[in-house]
Amino acid sequence: MQIADNIYSTHILEDPNTFGAMHPGGTQIYFVGDPNDNMVMIDSGEPYRAWTRQILDYYAELGRPRMSAILVTHGHEDHIGGLDRIQEEMGCQVRCHPKLAAYLTERLGTGCVQPIKSREVIPTGGGQGLRALFTPGHEDNHISYFMRDQRTLFTGDTILGNSSSSIRNLKQYMASLELLARQRPNLICPGHGQLVHDGAKRIQWYIDHRQAREQQIIKALAAGSGTVDEVVKAVYPRNLRKNLRSAAARNVTTHLAKLMEEGTVSQNAVTYSVNGA
Repeated sequence: MQIADNIYSTHILEDPNTFGAMHPGGTQIYFVGDPNDNMVMIDSGEPYRAWTRQILDYYAELGRPRMSAILVTHGHEDHIGGLDRIQEEMGCQVRCHPKLAAYLTERLGTGCVQPIKSREVIPTGGGQGLRALFTPGHEDNHISYFMRDQRTLFTGDTILGNSSSSIRNLKQYMASLELLARQRPNLICPGHGQLVHDGAKRIQWYIDHRQAREQQIIKALAAGSGTVDEVVKAVYPRNLRKNLRSAAARNVTTHLAKLMEEGTVSQNAVTYSVNGA
């Protein structure tokens, strides 16, 4: 599917009753550039044979253009699966965050991986390029890519199309959201879910959502919730699906880690409490 000038995507559907519940709206694999010149691909999805086959079939549908690179947003397995087969078929380098380069080199072999520098502009063909923006938070090796001419952001898992994202380090993540907000994007192409056509508004929603969740957690602690499970029950809907509860607990834990780092809450061996409450 062509999304815009020099932006194409193959959309992979996922079963919402299994692990697909973590990715509402499925997964998007992007090809960026001019099929008659050269292109880059962003991420490679899960390591399933059917996913790799769909990606390579779409590559053939585009006319098997010359590929200058496969760009990786981060090192989670649902973004680097099948890289060995796809990289071999396309005959190009894999570009990634420096913290991920050694791991991918071990998987793919010497000379197949080249680390990306912060703010580096990667040519995509058609006279355009993608600026690499280091956006840690969801993962410390996360990169988003910005096409300035079309004000389009490829956000991996930092911004999703149909839900909020899970976070590893919330303080880093909030700084990354502020960085993305400064780009003032019109279109966001997320790693999972539908396209976002009012990109700047969605980023602000993410910022507001995290700030509101933080206040809910502080309120829950002040009201007597002392464990992560108790905070989850106080903050999240009662009918939260069982296969999403672990993700909710991880999100609460990252909020608590940020609040402890800032001195807002403290922790004893078992429970959390608001300082001064």
